[in-house]
Amino acid sequence: MSEPVEDMNAEHQKVGSRLAEAIRDVKNAVADRDDVVVDIREAQRTRLELLAEDLKPVFADVDEDDERFDFAISAGAQPRLWIDSVAHVTMGRDRRTYRFLRDTRLGRVVLAESSDINKVADQVTRYIAERVIERRRMLEGEVTLLDPRLYVSQDNDKEKKGSSVLRGLGIILLGGLVGVAVILMLSWPQVADMLGRSF
Repeated sequence: MSEPVEDMNAEHQKVGSRLAEAIRDVKNAVADRDDVVVDIREAQRTRLELLAEDLKPVFADVDEDDERFDFAISAGAQPRLWIDSVAHVTMGRDRRTYRFLRDTRLGRVVLAESSDINKVADQVTRYIAERVIERRRMLEGEVTLLDPRLYVSQDNDKEKKGSSVLRGLGIILLGGLVGVAVILMLSWPQVADMLGRSF
Protein backbone atom coordinates (compact mmCIF):
# COMPACT_ATOMS: atom_id res chain seq x y z
CA MET A 1 0.00 0.00 0.00
CA SER A 2 2.87 2.38 0.62
CA GLU A 3 4.18 2.12 -2.97
CA PRO A 4 1.15 3.68 -4.68
CA VAL A 5 1.21 6.63 -2.24
CA GLU A 6 4.89 7.19 -2.97
CA ASP A 7 4.22 6.97 -6.73
CA MET A 8 1.43 9.55 -6.43
CA ASN A 9 3.70 11.89 -4.47
CA ALA A 10 6.44 11.50 -7.07
CA GLU A 11 3.99 12.24 -9.93
CA HIS A 12 2.57 15.22 -8.02
CA GLN A 13 6.08 16.60 -7.54
CA LYS A 14 6.82 16.17 -11.27
CA VAL A 15 3.61 18.03 -12.24
CA GLY A 16 4.36 20.71 -9.67
CA SER A 17 7.90 21.15 -10.94
CA ARG A 18 6.65 21.34 -14.57
CA LEU A 19 4.15 24.01 -13.55
CA ALA A 20 6.85 25.93 -11.67
CA GLU A 21 9.08 25.77 -14.77
CA ALA A 22 6.21 26.94 -17.00
CA ILE A 23 5.47 29.84 -14.62
CA ARG A 24 9.16 30.78 -14.61
CA ASP A 25 9.24 30.67 -18.44
CA VAL A 26 6.12 32.84 -18.71
CA LYS A 27 7.54 35.36 -16.21
CA ASN A 28 10.77 35.55 -18.22
CA ALA A 29 8.83 36.06 -21.48
CA VAL A 30 6.72 38.83 -19.90
CA ALA A 31 9.85 40.50 -18.53
CA ASP A 32 11.49 40.31 -21.98
CA ARG A 33 8.39 41.84 -23.58
CA ASP A 34 8.29 44.58 -20.95
CA ASP A 35 11.96 45.29 -21.62
CA VAL A 36 11.21 45.63 -25.34
CA VAL A 37 8.29 48.01 -24.65
CA VAL A 38 10.44 50.07 -22.30
CA ASP A 39 13.25 50.11 -24.87
CA ILE A 40 10.85 51.29 -27.59
CA ARG A 41 9.47 54.00 -25.31
CA GLU A 42 12.99 55.10 -24.38
CA ALA A 43 14.00 55.16 -28.06
CA GLN A 44 10.99 57.36 -28.88
CA ARG A 45 11.80 59.66 -25.97
CA THR A 46 15.44 59.87 -27.10
CA ARG A 47 14.38 60.86 -30.63
CA LEU A 48 12.08 63.54 -29.22
CA GLU A 49 14.91 64.79 -27.00
CA LEU A 50 17.10 65.10 -30.10
CA LEU A 51 14.39 67.20 -31.77
CA ALA A 52 14.02 69.33 -28.62
CA GLU A 53 17.80 69.83 -28.60
CA ASP A 54 17.65 71.05 -32.22
CA LEU A 55 14.81 73.42 -31.31
CA LYS A 56 16.45 74.75 -28.13
CA PRO A 57 17.61 78.04 -29.77
CA VAL A 58 14.07 78.59 -31.10
CA PHE A 59 12.54 77.89 -27.68
CA ALA A 60 15.03 80.31 -26.11
CA ASP A 61 13.99 83.11 -28.51
CA VAL A 62 10.33 82.95 -27.45
CA ASP A 63 9.34 85.74 -25.08
CA GLU A 64 9.19 84.47 -21.48
CA ASP A 65 5.91 86.38 -20.97
CA ASP A 66 4.23 84.23 -23.62
CA GLU A 67 2.71 81.45 -21.51
CA ARG A 68 1.07 79.64 -24.42
CA PHE A 69 4.10 77.50 -25.14
CA ASP A 70 5.04 74.40 -23.14
CA PHE A 71 8.23 73.00 -24.71
CA ALA A 72 8.19 69.84 -22.60
CA ILE A 73 8.38 66.10 -23.24
CA SER A 74 5.62 64.17 -21.52
CA ALA A 75 6.11 60.67 -20.21
CA GLY A 76 3.67 57.83 -20.67
CA ALA A 77 2.88 55.12 -23.17
CA GLN A 78 3.32 57.59 -26.06
CA PRO A 79 5.98 60.25 -25.30
CA ARG A 80 5.22 63.65 -26.82
CA LEU A 81 7.13 66.88 -27.28
CA TRP A 82 4.54 69.55 -26.47
CA ILE A 83 4.87 72.85 -28.29
CA ASP A 84 1.72 74.42 -26.85
CA SER A 85 -1.58 73.18 -25.46
CA VAL A 86 -2.84 72.05 -28.89
CA ALA A 87 0.31 71.11 -30.84
CA HIS A 88 2.82 68.35 -30.20
CA VAL A 89 5.33 66.09 -31.91
CA THR A 90 5.10 62.34 -31.48
CA MET A 91 6.64 59.36 -33.18
CA GLY A 92 4.78 57.41 -35.87
CA ARG A 93 3.98 53.72 -35.79
CA ASP A 94 7.32 52.85 -37.34
CA ARG A 95 9.02 54.64 -34.38
CA ARG A 96 11.23 56.56 -36.84
CA THR A 97 8.81 59.07 -38.34
CA TYR A 98 8.21 62.35 -36.55
CA ARG A 99 4.56 63.48 -36.60
CA PHE A 100 3.80 67.13 -35.83
CA LEU A 101 0.12 67.28 -34.90
CA ARG A 102 -2.33 69.99 -33.93
CA ASP A 103 -5.72 69.48 -32.31
CA THR A 104 -8.48 71.67 -33.78
CA ARG A 105 -12.22 71.95 -33.34
CA LEU A 106 -12.61 69.71 -36.36
CA GLY A 107 -10.17 67.05 -35.16
CA ARG A 108 -6.46 66.37 -35.25
CA VAL A 109 -4.46 67.81 -38.17
CA VAL A 110 -1.03 66.60 -39.30
CA LEU A 111 1.15 69.68 -39.81
CA ALA A 112 4.27 67.70 -40.75
CA GLU A 113 5.30 64.08 -41.03
CA SER A 114 8.82 63.03 -41.90
CA SER A 115 11.68 60.84 -40.78
CA ASP A 116 13.97 63.83 -41.44
CA ILE A 117 14.39 65.66 -38.13
CA ASN A 118 15.35 68.91 -39.90
CA LYS A 119 12.09 69.10 -41.88
CA VAL A 120 10.02 68.64 -38.74
CA ALA A 121 12.16 71.16 -36.83
CA ASP A 122 11.57 73.69 -39.64
CA GLN A 123 7.79 73.15 -39.48
CA VAL A 124 7.77 73.51 -35.68
CA THR A 125 9.83 76.69 -35.97
CA ARG A 126 7.40 78.09 -38.56
CA TYR A 127 4.43 77.18 -36.35
CA ILE A 128 5.99 78.95 -33.37
CA ALA A 129 6.71 82.01 -35.51
CA GLU A 130 3.09 82.14 -36.71
CA ARG A 131 1.82 81.90 -33.14
CA VAL A 132 4.20 84.67 -31.98
CA ILE A 133 3.05 86.97 -34.80
CA GLU A 134 -0.62 86.21 -34.00
CA ARG A 135 0.00 87.20 -30.39
CA ARG A 136 1.76 90.44 -31.38
CA ARG A 137 -1.12 91.39 -33.67
CA MET A 138 -3.66 90.66 -30.97
CA LEU A 139 -1.70 92.76 -28.45
CA GLU A 140 -1.54 95.61 -30.96
CA GLY A 141 -5.29 95.44 -31.46
CA GLU A 142 -5.42 93.65 -34.79
CA VAL A 143 -7.83 90.73 -34.64
CA THR A 144 -7.05 89.19 -38.03
CA LEU A 145 -5.57 85.73 -38.02
CA LEU A 146 -2.63 84.65 -40.14
CA ASP A 147 -4.37 82.04 -42.26
CA PRO A 148 -7.97 83.16 -42.80
CA ARG A 149 -8.54 80.37 -45.35
CA LEU A 150 -8.57 77.79 -42.56
CA TYR A 151 -11.18 79.68 -40.61
CA VAL A 152 -13.31 80.50 -43.67
CA SER A 153 -13.45 76.84 -44.62
CA GLN A 154 -14.37 75.97 -41.04
CA ASP A 155 -17.18 78.55 -41.10
CA ASN A 156 -18.39 77.21 -44.44
CA ASP A 157 -18.39 73.74 -42.97
CA LYS A 158 -20.51 75.00 -40.07
CA GLU A 159 -22.96 76.65 -42.47
CA LYS A 160 -23.17 73.44 -44.50
CA LYS A 161 -23.77 71.43 -41.33
CA GLY A 162 -26.45 73.89 -40.21
CA SER A 163 -28.25 73.83 -43.56
CA SER A 164 -27.99 70.03 -43.64
CA VAL A 165 -29.65 69.82 -40.23
CA LEU A 166 -32.47 72.14 -41.33
CA ARG A 167 -32.90 70.21 -44.56
CA GLY A 168 -33.06 66.95 -42.59
CA LEU A 169 -35.66 68.33 -40.19
CA GLY A 170 -37.73 69.57 -43.12
CA ILE A 171 -37.66 66.12 -44.74
CA ILE A 172 -38.71 64.47 -41.47
CA LEU A 173 -41.57 66.95 -41.02
CA LEU A 174 -42.72 66.47 -44.61
CA GLY A 175 -42.58 62.69 -44.21
CA GLY A 176 -44.70 62.95 -41.04
CA LEU A 177 -47.34 65.06 -42.80
CA VAL A 178 -47.49 62.65 -45.74
CA GLY A 179 -47.84 59.74 -43.30
CA VAL A 180 -50.75 61.42 -41.47
CA ALA A 181 -52.47 62.19 -44.79
CA VAL A 182 -52.12 58.56 -45.96
CA ILE A 183 -53.50 57.24 -42.66
CA LEU A 184 -56.47 59.61 -42.88
CA MET A 185 -57.19 58.59 -46.48
CA LEU A 186 -57.04 54.88 -45.67
CA SER A 187 -59.18 55.17 -42.56
CA TRP A 188 -61.58 57.84 -43.88
CA PRO A 189 -64.64 55.54 -44.00
CA GLN A 190 -64.19 54.62 -40.34
CA VAL A 191 -63.60 58.27 -39.36
CA ALA A 192 -66.73 59.36 -41.33
CA ASP A 193 -68.78 56.64 -39.58
CA MET A 194 -67.56 57.79 -36.15
CA LEU A 195 -68.28 61.43 -36.98
CA GLY A 196 -71.76 60.54 -38.31
CA ARG A 197 -72.66 58.67 -35.12
CA SER A 198 -71.47 61.44 -32.83
CA PHE A 199 -73.77 64.00 -34.52
